Amino acid sequence: MMDLRWWDGVVKCPTCGGIKVCWMPSQRVWKCYAGHPKRTFSLKTGTIYEDSPIPLEKWLPATWMLVNCKNGISSWELHRALGVSQKTAWFMLQRIRLASQDKTHNKLAGEIEADGTFIGGKARNMHASEREEKIKGRGPDGKTVVAAVLERGGTIRARVCNTRRKAELQAFIRENVEAGATVNSDALKSYEGLDEFTHQAVDHAVQYVDGNIHTNNCENFWSLLKRSLKGTHVAVEPFHLFRYIDEQAFRYNNRNMSDMERFVYVMRHIIGRRLTYKQLTGKDGQVAHG
Repeated sequence: MMDLRWWDGVVKCPTCGGIKVCWMPSQRVWKCYAGHPKRTFSLKTGTIYEDSPIPLEKWLPATWMLVNCKNGISSWELHRALGVSQKTAWFMLQRIRLASQDKTHNKLAGEIEADGTFIGGKARNMHASEREEKIKGRGPDGKTVVAAVLERGGTIRARVCNTRRKAELQAFIRENVEAGATVNSDALKSYEGLDEFTHQAVDHAVQYVDGNIHTNNCENFWSLLKRSLKGTHVAVEPFHLFRYIDEQAFRYNNRNMSDMERFVYVMRHIIGRRLTYKQLTGKDGQVAHG
């Protein structure tokens, strides 16, 4: 981890960036000689692991498991594997998911697929009282809308949406796709009017593939996401859903990497990202979105 954080071999103070530091073996921390608060720091300072009493001997295996388990890992699995409480394991996984978020602002280009899905429990699996409370109508009513754009042979961007109306879906596409790209979608009317793109649609009521016009790669991602949510996590609150989408998108976008390469990639993105328990639960009045 030292090699990944200070790749040039020079330990730097995370507060001021100074290199005049010394190792204090009795406390297992470094001390910066510059005159500022928080002069002592550890390997975890300034990372997603900061202020955690959990040792790196447990943090690193947890990180490895999340980035390399195809269907994800639940807090109960991690609790049994590492010998920590289930609540602690859940908090650890949410911090690691923060490190897996993609911060790139480069737009997708070429052949693009745009699609959406609904995330929510099946009415037939609910208790009658719960079904009466949550299911107020037919179809997607009471479920969460998730939209995605995917570059064929490349990466996917997915996010939770408030609705699947034209204004929100098209704003999402324009934000993530270069003008002039070819956008393939289904026949949902919300996709009509993408004039700056070459828009091609296939009516799923008739067929799912019309030559090169299809959204099958997006459907593949939805299958992986729902298998993870239903099979591994069983239940996910809508408030936290975006974190699980980011996790699955990370594994999909880096599917051609080896297990070690994915692990190293995440470890290079743990710096400068903090997630406190108050932020995670929304008790500070803010939501730590990606």
